[in-house]
Amino acid sequence: MSSTPLTRRGTALAAALISASLFLTACGGDGGDTGDKAAATRSVKAENGTVKIPADPRRVVTIGNTNLPFIDLGGKPVGVTEVSDSELAVLPDEQKSVYEAAEVVGSSGGEVDLEKLAALKPDLILVQFHSNDWGKVGKRLESIAPTVYWGLDTEWKTFAGEIAKAGNVTDELGRQKAEFKKKVAKIQETYRKTVDDTSFVDVSRGDWSDPGTFYIADIGCSEIARDDIGLDLPEAAEGKDPLAYESLPFEQIGELSKYDVITYPVDAEGRPTEPFKPVVGTNTWKALPAVKSGRALGVFCPGNNSYGPVLQYLDSLDHALATLPPK
Repeated sequence: MSSTPLTRRGTALAAALISASLFLTACGGDGGDTGDKAAATRSVKAENGTVKIPADPRRVVTIGNTNLPFIDLGGKPVGVTEVSDSELAVLPDEQKSVYEAAEVVGSSGGEVDLEKLAALKPDLILVQFHSNDWGKVGKRLESIAPTVYWGLDTEWKTFAGEIAKAGNVTDELGRQKAEFKKKVAKIQETYRKTVDDTSFVDVSRGDWSDPGTFYIADIGCSEIARDDIGLDLPEAAEGKDPLAYESLPFEQIGELSKYDVITYPVDAEGRPTEPFKPVVGTNTWKALPAVKSGRALGVFCPGNNSYGPVLQYLDSLDHALATLPPK
């Protein structure tokens, strides 16, 4: 499972579900003073090879999809690239403060000012974006400071583990992994009969979706429900594009009637997300057997590329499953 949908993670939609693909341009010279480095070093393996980095990095810059996972693990970057308002809105207050205290070295639209980045004198740069962007700017980043790069197809648990190792925040990773394992086991035990005997479908709609369309979500948080919890959720055939990449017209909402339970996206207060509101407003949706019988469940998924937001998702899924009426 990748960290992009949203990713896991190389197509335009996958990148959009997690973060906009970055196109970077240099605004200065070929590099800069990397500042004082810790005497001890260690090596980590990444998509750009084996990288020698400080054993205890103190001035970390995060670029692309590494921003929020590093902060989620307790890291305090000195530089970040912009994230969307919707991503910031669901961050815990403490993490939001850490993000806002960092210097912004690039926009969410996708430019990164390499001269500004170099002026921060980082001792480590963490990067995740499309391989095309790495090809344009990777060498420039490596000339500024040791740089660890992941592509968009990195599975989210692997991604979290490698960020923790590179950024020296493994203590928090261990705590989060243990909590993840505990929550998954609780859901499986509490709802064993439901997990075994119920067909589910996860539907969604993004702010990038064409008007009058929705999609069946088989990546992102629904992957966790399917692969870790064991819910019976549809997924694309092996070797095929995810179902989430296909926009379906509202006229096909009625086809969801073949599933026992429907899950759909809500915000932290349990309200349908803004992009999904047009779906729940249709008469076809309201007529679905699952909707009429209280078996359409709103579930909050603040993200799926690090453990913190996934733990929030699991709590929401747990609470939603508890409301299911008997068949």
